[in-house]
Order: sequence, then structure tokens, then C-alpha cells
Amino acid sequence: MPKHSIPITAEGNLPTNLLTRAPKRAILVGVDIPGKDWSVVESVVELEQLAATAGVSSIDRVIQRLARPHPGTLLGSGKIQEIADLVRFHDCDGVIFDLELTAGQHRNLEKELETQVLDRTALILIIFGQRAHTREGRLQVELAQIEYNLPRLARQWSHLSRQKGSAQQRGEGEKQIEVDRRLLRRQKDQLEEELEHVRTHRQLHRERRKNIGAPVVALVGYTNAGKSTLLNCLANATSLAEDKLFSTLDPMTRRVRLASGQEILLTDTVGFVQRLPTTLIAAFRATLEEVVEADLLVHVVDASSPSMHHQIEAVEQVLEEIGAGGRPMVIALNKVDIRPCDVTLQMEGIAARLPVVSRSGFKGKGIDDLLLSISENLLLQFVALEVLIPYNRGELVAMFHQFGIIEDECYEAAGIHLRGHMPANHSGPFAAFRYNSAKNARV
Repeated sequence: MPKHSIPITAEGNLPTNLLTRAPKRAILVGVDIPGKDWSVVESVVELEQLAATAGVSSIDRVIQRLARPHPGTLLGSGKIQEIADLVRFHDCDGVIFDLELTAGQHRNLEKELETQVLDRTALILIIFGQRAHTREGRLQVELAQIEYNLPRLARQWSHLSRQKGSAQQRGEGEKQIEVDRRLLRRQKDQLEEELEHVRTHRQLHRERRKNIGAPVVALVGYTNAGKSTLLNCLANATSLAEDKLFSTLDPMTRRVRLASGQEILLTDTVGFVQRLPTTLIAAFRATLEEVVEADLLVHVVDASSPSMHHQIEAVEQVLEEIGAGGRPMVIALNKVDIRPCDVTLQMEGIAARLPVVSRSGFKGKGIDDLLLSISENLLLQFVALEVLIPYNRGELVAMFHQFGIIEDECYEAAGIHLRGHMPANHSGPFAAFRYNSAKNARV
């Protein structure tokens, strides 16, 4: 029996979080299967970074090349025995696989290895559980964990004895596994209801922000690409910026003023990763909709990473999955001081057709170029305005300065003559004050 089996609580309820415990010392297992986009070595290196983020010491690595995975145990009996020997030799309390295991494979591997087994998805869920600090974040992580655990209850619980009941009810009673599954589904329904309220609240907030607020620019990118460092640099914010995967989870929004005087809302969102669990994408729908609704995306790319192209592809894939694939975008090549070669010449696919700005996160170089690129790309979504605002309508002049880009401003007898660009959703109040240059008078 695996030594990490978890009982139900005395009250007969499931623990609120089934994936809180990560092993302290683990063997990492990478499997090279034909058709994988990433090299198995690169993928296992990232798995080791994920393990470190979760507080797990990676003691050894095992890489197995397979023509096809074994349906019951993924690996052959000889390789399983080799891993079991390593677990005992290094006194490890866990084995982490760099792919998602089926429920049956999970159960069989724990039986054969006699220790805790995690797959890549479970490890990411553990990290998200550790990093979620807001109520919304915890709700989303818990829902994703329940989705992951439902088909794996037989692996996680050792109490499968039948619960005695009356003959009229179920004969000998029902299996405890069925009780557990019913409890989990009940918790899932409650979480989905709470998250729907969160989603509705966020949607109302976004609609209000569209009507009276500044344009929204969302930072997206692979985890640890430097989004939080960039947010801190642009907005003088203090969000957590560490050299770890998923160092920040809960979104943070700050106001930033561009050189043109225009004010924007800059949002740092959760980082993406290759093979981001679909349960997480679904559970974090309320948060990821901030990306979908943004006026402009800034895709922060770690130019120092040897896996740069794979990371770009992974981010583009997630953006497509959440419905943000067609949003206007600027590429920000970060950490170029670490990799000084001209990485812009190496851009491929969608990224090669987008505006690219190079910058150094910690040295702050390239910030002005990035802000200029953001301003220019937002301008493409604005409408041109030339208006004559009466002197008694100072609030409209203030609105133009706050949300628009002013190219020319002069004072005339009838009012203030403004020429520039304004977000379409803010242009309505100015319709009555359009300026006719031929007549030099208001229409």
C-alpha cells in the first residue's frame, strides 16, 4: 500500500485539498515518445524547475525512450524495477513523471514503486495551490484539483470497504469510493456556483472599465519570462518577481502613463507553460478572460532561454484555447542582456509578423521603446478626433488628456481646439463638438 494514503475526516467529509503534500525527495522520470514537440531533456529540465518551485529536491533523473507507452504502467517492468531501486537507494518519498498519467497507470505505478507518484499535472496543481493567495485564486485551484481527482479516487483512498446499510437501501451497502465521489461532485458544484459569481462580477467590472476607464494592456508569456519584473519597472509596482516558475499567480493591475500622456491599465496575468493542464485552463476562466478582453497583449518572451521558440508556441497555443489568439499583440524580448545575439532574426511563426521590442528586465533598457510600441499599437484601435470644446466643458478636455492621445492643442475664441485620437468607446461625448477645418467652426 502506498505510504501516503489519505483517510477521510472524522466528520465523513473529504479534505478540502487533496494535492497539498509534495514529496521532499523525488526521482524525475522523462519519457521520450514519438511525436513530442519538446526534446525530452529540455522538458525534464523544466520539470526539475517545477519541482524546485514546489519545494521538492530532485535527487536523480531517469529517461526512457518508448515506441509506445504501456497502457497499464506506462513503462516496462524492467524500467519500473530500476526506478524502485533508485527510490530505495536514495531514500526518496516520491517519483514525478513528466507527462500526464491515466488513472490506471497512476494506481499501478504507486503499487509497483511503493511510494507517492505524481505526474506533471499534479505537480503544477500543487504549485498553484501553494501560490494562490486570494479567495478567487484558491477557488479556481480547488476546482481544478477536484476535476483532476475525480477519476483518481481509487488511487488516493485506501478505505474501500463497503459501508453497511439496510437491505431496502443498497443490500450490503455502497462502496466508500462512491461516497467519496459524491462528496467531491457536491464540492465541485458549490465551487462552480461561487466561481460563476466571481466571473459575473469581473465581467461587470470590465464593462464598467470599458465605458469609463483606460485601455487595458495585458502582459502574457511563458512562466518566468519576466512579466512581473516588467510590471514593476513600468508601473513602479512591487509584485513578487522571483527566478522561479509561477512565482506570481493572482493577477495584478496597475495604472501606467505613456509618453503621450495617455493612461493605460497594465495587468500581469498567470504565466503559461507547455502542456498547461486543461483543468486549470477551465478553472481559471474568470482570470484568463482578462486576457481575452484586453485591448492589447504584450507577449513577454525570455530571449535567454534555449527553448525560446517552444515557449512562444506554447503561449500561442494557450491563447488560441482561451479565445485570445487574434488579439492585437506586441512582442517584448526580455533578458536580451543575457543572450546578446540578435534574437529578432530568429523569430518564427506568428511572432515573426508582430512588432518586436528588445529590453533588459533588471537593467531597465528598452522601456521607452516598449512604451512607444504600446502607444503606437493602441493608436491603431483609436478613432481620429478633431474637436472644439467650449471653455465651460473642461471635463471633456480632461477626458481627452486622460484617455486619448493629443497631437495638437490650441486656444481659440470659441474654445479649446484639440486634435488627436481617442478610444472608440470614449468618443461619444465629443460627437457634438466636431471641428470643421474648412469653416474653422464647430459643426
